[in-house]
Amino acid sequence: MGRLPLVVRVVSLFCLWVSVSGIGANYGTQQTHPLPPDTVVGILKDNRFQKVKLFDPDTGVLEALGKSGIEVMVGIPNEMLASLASSMKAAETWVAKNVSTHITSNTVNIRYVAVGNEPFLQTYNGTFLTTTFPALQNIQSALIKAGLSSQVKVTVPLNADVYQSSTGLPSGGDFRTDIHDLMVAIVKFLSDNGAPFTVNIYPFISLYDNPNFPVDYAFFDSTSPSITDNGNAYYNMFDANLDTLVWALQKNGYANLPIIVGEIGWPTDGDKNANLQYAQRFNQGLMNHILTGNGTPMRPGPIDAYLFSLIDEDDKSITPGNFERHWGIFYFDGVAKYPLNLGTINSSTLAPAKGVHYLEKKWCVMSPSASIDDPQVAPSVSYACGRGDCTSLGYGTSCGGLDARGNISYAFNSYYQRLNQLDTACQFPNLSIITKSNPSTGTCRFEIMIQPILSSGGKVRLGSLQKRVNMIVFVFLTFLTFQ
Repeated sequence: MGRLPLVVRVVSLFCLWVSVSGIGANYGTQQTHPLPPDTVVGILKDNRFQKVKLFDPDTGVLEALGKSGIEVMVGIPNEMLASLASSMKAAETWVAKNVSTHITSNTVNIRYVAVGNEPFLQTYNGTFLTTTFPALQNIQSALIKAGLSSQVKVTVPLNADVYQSSTGLPSGGDFRTDIHDLMVAIVKFLSDNGAPFTVNIYPFISLYDNPNFPVDYAFFDSTSPSITDNGNAYYNMFDANLDTLVWALQKNGYANLPIIVGEIGWPTDGDKNANLQYAQRFNQGLMNHILTGNGTPMRPGPIDAYLFSLIDEDDKSITPGNFERHWGIFYFDGVAKYPLNLGTINSSTLAPAKGVHYLEKKWCVMSPSASIDDPQVAPSVSYACGRGDCTSLGYGTSCGGLDARGNISYAFNSYYQRLNQLDTACQFPNLSIITKSNPSTGTCRFEIMIQPILSSGGKVRLGSLQKRVNMIVFVFLTFLTFQ
């Protein structure tokens, strides 16, 4: 995710593929307590998602997708671009391990390889400018050598900041000046190999970045156009940015290049504009727009898009904002957040995850006898939030109405649940107790984590964050005890 200026900003654009086989979903795995892959595939199938986009070639996830019939876009992380760009052998090995094997042995319907993820974001300061295109070329060559190039297409998911408008209107669209030649070379390569242009769309970020941004323009239910360009009326930011990209492609000789919307959605927490009501409004508006098959003024026809995202990821970086962990249409445990009609079944009720196993119904909260003036409160809360997830606290968030004691309890419980309810994780000296009375209130959910996935040996498979926390928790608690 990145930032775009004004009208073009952050709303990556998309357009049609030759035909659309249904809505897709992004499935990320940056969770401290992930659902088993089989369970997530069950969510996809029960809600009749026909496509899924993965950010890395997780073996367990790909195996679970075997024989599901779901079309898969499998991603290559940016950190791997340098090695793939410099070594054809590395590219061949990657394709053999992560594409060929799963297609032939597990009958996974892999249709795309996403080479990198938004590698040209301006915030990366050019880190991946010299490696993305060579990596793309080598992966394509590896697919050809493996005999898969007609079935599996390469693409590069790009943020909308790779293009801009000199006029503020779609017709002024062109690729960013500093990467113009590189973008045209990549577009030509995609066109030559029958591959699509993939772009990520985030109208929410424009609202997040600019408090004066017209709210209704971010959604799909306006009845009057906000801008008019060459006789075309634009009622929402989405269509205007789509056509900005179309104009950019057209100006450079590739007017008919297929476009995929790699990511588009609205978060539900972590910011005053990230809430259930806005998320439902945006995503249902998006679905209705897609289901009409009308497209945009410059590119009429069906739209190929992947919702971002399927499930919340509580271990994602919050550098862009606290909302980063709340993009899912499902909570971390596979519970639907709000009604959403995907047009796949005759219902607006999303089918939840089945067979989810939770930890015991108990929570870590601030002791009634503890004082909020205790000098250990501040360091304890800082420690708990730093290793838990306090992104639902703050102005305008789902837990923004809690009082001071509620905020402290939320922080303690988040840390406690991440540590699988270890007794030692609720031993903030003279401050915390374990309760079996649910402290959730109103819109604020005090979570109980799901049981960790077991390895083949039957042992709990902790994430790297939990392992680090386990190593230092006793040191920290000892430090507090003797202060």
